[in-house]
Formats: sequence, structure tokens, C-alpha cells
Amino acid sequence: MNPFQKFVSESARVFQNGKKLPRGSCKTTARAKISPAAPTTLLFSPHPDDECIIGGLALRLRREAEWNVINVAVTLGGEKKRQVPRLRELKNACGFLGFALIGTGLENINLEAREKNPARWQTAVGLIARILTGYRPRAIFLPHEADGHPTHVGVHFLVLDALINLPHDFECFVVETEFWGQLTKPNLLVESGVEDVADLVAALACHAGEVRRNPYHARLPAWMLDNVRRGAEIVGVHGGAAPDFTFGTIYRLRKWSRSRLADILKNGKYLSRSENAAGLFR
Repeated sequence: MNPFQKFVSESARVFQNGKKLPRGSCKTTARAKISPAAPTTLLFSPHPDDECIIGGLALRLRREAEWNVINVAVTLGGEKKRQVPRLRELKNACGFLGFALIGTGLENINLEAREKNPARWQTAVGLIARILTGYRPRAIFLPHEADGHPTHVGVHFLVLDALINLPHDFECFVVETEFWGQLTKPNLLVESGVEDVADLVAALACHAGEVRRNPYHARLPAWMLDNVRRGAEIVGVHGGAAPDFTFGTIYRLRKWSRSRLADILKNGKYLSRSENAAGLFR
């Protein structure tokens, strides 16, 4: 008798049951009052739903550090007839997590557009630059340069182009995220607790039209489980002891300073739930 038969069987049962849970049922929660002096972080999301998938650290900043977390919806997806419903779903997801939301109205953000339509691209760059200068964020989140989806890669270069256009003294922390393509040199693994992961899944389920065709909300806990396996080796030391995390998200943390990205972590960092996430950004 294989001693892992029950373990795998139970894992499959939990996933199948997760697919059956209600979609689009989350309700906006009252946002805790944010101090005018609270730091701001901007999540540059290529599509509605990315704010939930990579949102482990942002949610911790909102809850334990009381930061003002603002999701910047760079696009609403490429399917025109779905854009209005996706915006409605996005508002529900952000409301549930306590994130503010701003839209850009941008479309076709990818490297092909950057190369073939430079005038239109520069208009988009200018919009992102105005958002950055208007909010003066302590930190920003954006996909890394090889995140596997054309829009994710496009958003990376859109935000970097905007940063390059800002004054030389503009500074902020930069958190690069992964989903479709893995970071090759991450330096940060952030632990999430069961309550946070459950809320990320519930918020992701608010994107009902998307998870109806592909129940990736129910797979999010498994992805975050596997992040700990991978992060233990590529964020930490190969062959070293893994952190005692159940769920985690992998990032690359750097700082934009003097018009360039600068490394700030000498070694990889495991951020446990016992530490305040704001300590990363001092």
C-alpha cells in the first residue's frame, strides 16, 4: 500500500471541491481608514486578476503595515466584449482586498507596439509617468522582463520607460513579479498565512468570467505551495534548509535610484509572517 495514496487523493478531492465553490460572490469590505502619511504602493497589473495572483506581499503591506495599496489596471484584456464585465469584476476583487483602483484605458501594451508605433507608446509612457509622479509611491509592483505573456512583458518595459523619463532624483522600491514565466534570479520569498491566501482565492474568484473557463483560482494555493519549494533553492542557498512556510510568493526586490535599478539585498531574503512587511522598504 502506497502511504501517499491518501495524501494525493485528498489533494485531488480538495481541488475538485474548490472548483465548485461560488464564483463572483465576494463583497466589498470597508477599507480601514488610511493615514494621509501612509506610504503608497502601486501595482501595475497587466490584466484584471493579476492583482490577486501576485498580491501576497501587497496584501500584507495593506493589512499589517496599513499602506495605501493602489492597483493600476494597465489593460482590461484584449477581448472587447469582456472589458466592461472585467472592470466590474476587478472593482469587486479590489474592494474585497481593500485595494484602491485606477484605470488607464490602455490597450495593446506589448513589445510589438513599442517597436512599431513609438508615438502611441510614448503617449502611454507619459500616462504612467504622470501616475508615478502624482502618487510618489514608496514601492511599485510590475512583472519581470520575461514573464511569458506579451502584455506582462509589455507592462514591464512600459513602466521602466516611464521611470527613465522621470527626474533623476525620483526614487522608489521596485518589486518584480512572476506568473507566466519564472524569475531566473529572484531574491525574495514572502510567506502568506491561510487567511490571506483564502482571501486572495476569493478575490480571484470575483473574476468570474475568467475562472469559469479555467478554474485557476482553485489552483492558486497549490502554486503558492510550490513557490516555497522553488524559492527555498533559488532565493536561498542551494542545498540549504527550506523555510518552514506553507504558502509563499517569489519576487525580485530592487530600488530605482539615480535613474537605474539598483540591487539592495546582498543575499536572498525569506520574509516570514512574524516580520512586518514594511521592513523591506526602509
